[in-house]
Amino acid sequence: MRWHKIYALSLRHIYLILGSLPRIIDLIYWPTVQIFLWGFISKFFTLNSEYYSNTVGIILTAAILYDFLFRASISYNMMFLEEIWSRNFTNLFIAPIKISEIITSLTLTAILRTLIGLVPAAILAIPLFEVSIFKLGVPLFFLLLGLYIFGVTLGLLVTAGLLRYGPSFENIAWASLFFLAPLGCIYYPIEILPESLQIIAKGLPLVHVFEEMRSILLNNVVNISEIFKSLFISAIYFVFGIAIFYLAYFGARVRGTLINMGE
Repeated sequence: MRWHKIYALSLRHIYLILGSLPRIIDLIYWPTVQIFLWGFISKFFTLNSEYYSNTVGIILTAAILYDFLFRASISYNMMFLEEIWSRNFTNLFIAPIKISEIITSLTLTAILRTLIGLVPAAILAIPLFEVSIFKLGVPLFFLLLGLYIFGVTLGLLVTAGLLRYGPSFENIAWASLFFLAPLGCIYYPIEILPESLQIIAKGLPLVHVFEEMRSILLNNVVNISEIFKSLFISAIYFVFGIAIFYLAYFGARVRGTLINMGE
C-alpha cells in the first residue's frame, strides 16, 4: 500500500467534513439527542430498579457505546455513498488506487466522523447526568476498539452490497445495526435471551463488549477474557468483511456495473 495515496483519499473526506457546518451539526445532533433521551430513561431506572440501584447511568453508558458503534458503521457507509452521490465513484475506481488503499482510507477517516459525534455527547453526559464513560478505565479503549472494528466491518458488508446491487441497497445501511441490536444485549444481560438465541448472540462481539461493561460498572470486575473475545471475534468478522468486499468488487467489474454506479 502507498500511504501518500491513503493520506490523499482521507484528506478529501476530512475536508468534506470540516468544510461543511451542516455535516458537523448532523454528526453532533443525533448522539446528543440520544444522550438526553437515554439519560432521563437511565435516571428513571436508577430510581426505580433494584438491579441498577448501585450504578448510576449504566443504561446511558451502554447507549453511548452503542452510538459509537452505530456512528462507526454509518460513517463508513456515508463516505462511500458520498462518492456515489457526487458522481465521483467511477473516477475513484479507474484511478491508480488499490482497493486496499480505499478500504484503509475510509477506515481511518471514519474515526474522525465517529469521534465528532461521540466526544461532545460523552462530555455533555458528565455535567447533565453525572455519568462518565471514562469510569470504565483502561478497558474502555479496548471496548471501543472492538466496537469500531465491528462497525467498520458492517460498513464493509453494506458497501459490498452497494457494489453488488447498486444504490438501491443503501437502505440496508440504515437498518443493518438495528437488526443486530436485539441479539447484542446492549441494555440487558444475555440471560434475558432464550437459550437458543444465547448461542447465536455469543458469536457477536457486541455481547462480550456490553457484558464486560456491566461487569465493570456493577461489580468493579475486569474480565480480560471478555475483552479478548470481543476483539478476536471482531477481527474475524473484519477479515470476512474485506473478503466479501473484494468478491463484490471483482464481481461488479466482471458485470461492468461499476461504470453505472454513480448514474
